[in-house]
Amino acid sequence: MLFLVALFLTQRTSIFKNTISFVKNKQEGLSYDAKIEDLVNKDTDGDGVLDWEEPLYGLDPTKKETTPGIPDITVINKLRINQGSDTETNQNIENLTETEKFSRELFSTVASLNQNGVMDQAMAEKISSSLSEQIKNSAPKKVFLYSDIKIINTNSAKAIQTYKDTLINIFEKNKMPSYTAMDVLQKFIVDENSVDASVLTALDPIIKSTKGIVEALAKMSVPQSLAFAHIDFLNGWEKIMENLSDIRLYDTDPVLSLGGISQYEDNSNFLFSAGENLMELIN
Repeated sequence: MLFLVALFLTQRTSIFKNTISFVKNKQEGLSYDAKIEDLVNKDTDGDGVLDWEEPLYGLDPTKKETTPGIPDITVINKLRINQGSDTETNQNIENLTETEKFSRELFSTVASLNQNGVMDQAMAEKISSSLSEQIKNSAPKKVFLYSDIKIINTNSAKAIQTYKDTLINIFEKNKMPSYTAMDVLQKFIVDENSVDASVLTALDPIIKSTKGIVEALAKMSVPQSLAFAHIDFLNGWEKIMENLSDIRLYDTDPVLSLGGISQYEDNSNFLFSAGENLMELIN
C-alpha cells in the first residue's frame, strides 16, 4: 500500500548515530534536583528579586534596599522600563523561544551555583550530561485521544475496505517528494562541528504533506475494531510533523530544532510500528 511506502521513507536512519552525537556535542545538558532548584529560586532578602539576578544589576542580594530608601525591586523595574522590557515577567516568558527560555534557565542555574560556591567540575559534568535528555524528552504539542476521532459502530468487511481505500486516497493526495527527511538531515549535518541550515528549506514539502496526512487521518471514519491502532498511527504522524517543523526552525530556535532531531528516530520507529500493526488488523 502507498502509505506503507511512505512509512518506509521515514526509516532510513543511518545518519542518526552521527546526528545524535552532534546534538550531544553541540548542546549539553541541564536538569534540576531539589537542591539546585532551591538555589536558583533563592531570595535571601525577600524583596522579590532572586539572588542570582541582583548582582547583574549591581545590587546586594542580602539587602532589600542596596541604596537606602530605594527598594531593589524599584531599581530593577526602572531599568527594565528604560531597556524597553515589559515589567510583567510572565508576559516576557510567553514571548521567548525555547532557546531563549533554555538560555535563561541555564544562565540562572550556573550563576546561582557560582554564587553559592558549589560550581565545580563534578557539578558542571552533571549539568552537561543531562541536557540532551531534557531536550529529547520534551512533551509533544498535540496528542490525539479516542474522543478526537470519528468512530463508526461497525466492523463489517465493507467498512474495513472503505477505511483501507480512504487511507490509500489520503496518501495519494499527500505524496511525499522523491527525497526523504533523512536525506535533508544528512546534508544539514556537514560534520561534527558544523551544519548547513540552508538545506532545511527542503523539509517544507515534506512538512506540508505530513500535515495533510495528519489532518485527513483525524477526520476520516474509523471502524471500531481499528480505533486504537488508528490513534497510534495518527499520533505517529503528528509526532513526525512536529519534529520536522521544529527542525526547520534551526536558525531562530536551535534548542527546539535539536530536540526535533534527537526525537526523530524514536518517533519514526514508533510510526513504522504503528503502521505495521494497523496493516495487520486491516488484513
